Amino acid sequence: MALDIERSPKAEAPLRAVPQHVAVIMDGNGRWAKARGLPRRRGHQMGVEALRRCVKAAIDAQVNYLTVFSFSSENWSRPAKEIDDLMGLIKVFIRRDLARLHGNGVRVTVIGERDDLESEMRGMIDHAETLTQDNTTLNLVVAFNYGARNEIARAAKRIAVKVARGELDPADIDLTTLDDHLDTRGIPDPELLIRTSGEQRLSNFLLWQSAYTEFVFQDIYWPDFGEAHFLRAIDDFQRRDRRFGGTTAETVA
Repeated sequence: MALDIERSPKAEAPLRAVPQHVAVIMDGNGRWAKARGLPRRRGHQMGVEALRRCVKAAIDAQVNYLTVFSFSSENWSRPAKEIDDLMGLIKVFIRRDLARLHGNGVRVTVIGERDDLESEMRGMIDHAETLTQDNTTLNLVVAFNYGARNEIARAAKRIAVKVARGELDPADIDLTTLDDHLDTRGIPDPELLIRTSGEQRLSNFLLWQSAYTEFVFQDIYWPDFGEAHFLRAIDDFQRRDRRFGGTTAETVA
């Protein structure tokens, strides 16, 4: 796939395939608003617009999976007013965008803890997943009320319950066993992770799944994110030497 953007200095390097799973930490809404003297809610509203652009860019690039970090389990510590604003925006996004996503063949999957969510939110999530479950153009995975450590702990608990019931032999527990009990079971690990705002950390996002993920950190706030930024990240990914603990043919030679 040809990317219509300016090439990096390493333009002579061969292009690799487009990543089939891209994860995104959508960071910087509040700082975007503060820099403009606007309320944080306005930053989150513009962040929703950026999410729409990101989904379109993923579809156009023929990415199979796009996972976005929409609300972490740690975000509940934010001021109540901001949480209410965020919940309202998420509900509006589902109501207004679900039909469009469905029409474009997007399958929606939500990962994270659901038990403590209000019934209306759980119902909206269940409806979105059920309505779009047969779509194949893009798998949009939304991490909502999600924390990677919590996910791993819940997976370990599920495994322990099966061992206690005699359904699983401890000797048979391996990497695949844990994979199969995570929220992301059946979803391939992300090959590329993009984080905006200039911060360079995972912030408890997909810790297990990102063992060999390529990271691209961009010095823009999320509301300014667009197709060009998505394509630049892919271009960067395509030029990296992914060895997975091994060596390149040139090194061996």
